Amino acid sequence: MTSLTNYENRQLLDLIHLAIEEDGADRDLATLSIVPDQATMTAFITAKADGIISGIEVARLVLAAIDTDKSCTFTPLVSDGDAITKGQDLISITGSYRILLSAERTMLNFLQRMSGIATATHLLVSLCEGTKARILDTRKTAPGHRFTDKLAVRHGGGHNHRYGLYDMCLLKDNHIKAAGGITPAVESARRQLPLSVKIEVETETLEQVEEAATAGADLIMLDNMSNAQMTEAVRIIGGRARTEASGNVNAERVRAIAECGVDYISVGALTHSVTALDMSMNFGHKETHTDK
Repeated sequence: MTSLTNYENRQLLDLIHLAIEEDGADRDLATLSIVPDQATMTAFITAKADGIISGIEVARLVLAAIDTDKSCTFTPLVSDGDAITKGQDLISITGSYRILLSAERTMLNFLQRMSGIATATHLLVSLCEGTKARILDTRKTAPGHRFTDKLAVRHGGGHNHRYGLYDMCLLKDNHIKAAGGITPAVESARRQLPLSVKIEVETETLEQVEEAATAGADLIMLDNMSNAQMTEAVRIIGGRARTEASGNVNAERVRAIAECGVDYISVGALTHSVTALDMSMNFGHKETHTDK
């Protein structure tokens, strides 16, 4: 996994422990009443659809948080960001049968959501090949899952926009109204913020695009514009700022948007409308469960 800051590591571990607690992994009534304490087993997590894998290292951390005695051996058979195919074994785990059963759902929940995001991201990235446009995520993530959602976007070949309200100044329509216009909004932000902070301005018209560029915005969002408008906006800006296309982006439109000459294309659907990538945990020898 990408090297994490102390804050990111703490955030991820807090999320994992919350997920384990809500599932009651230490109070698994069916497992505790049926499976002997000393029973061991080998399990395989297997793909049930083609896609891009994400969450391998998160699954490892989930198991480690439940398997406090370190009785299980976790063996990844692929790496985050790899292309996978239906029927492919992704992870092998050998150890306590009870722990495997209790950890199963939480591991799969992370793997399936993250892999769904990575797969959707990879599709859009592939459709933009040959252009300069990069696919960005947004803050439209599941509450508490922002780090893992955005990590999955990176595994799919995309790039992260701001993580929160604190790492970029994005002046949206309500900020602009409060300041009395784009120019005073940018000027106020410049006075208040360090030079290292990038300022982005949301625009809806070509007139606003010109004003934002003249005011000195670092990045200009072209919100819900037609392809013709975006092409003209790129011409108007003329390299004075980076450009971000936003709104109603899907696989059918993304290539045409990229060809407008924008630098970035942000896609909220990557994380707010996730289609999980199907996979399952199977117990026993590989040859007894692998799809042919």
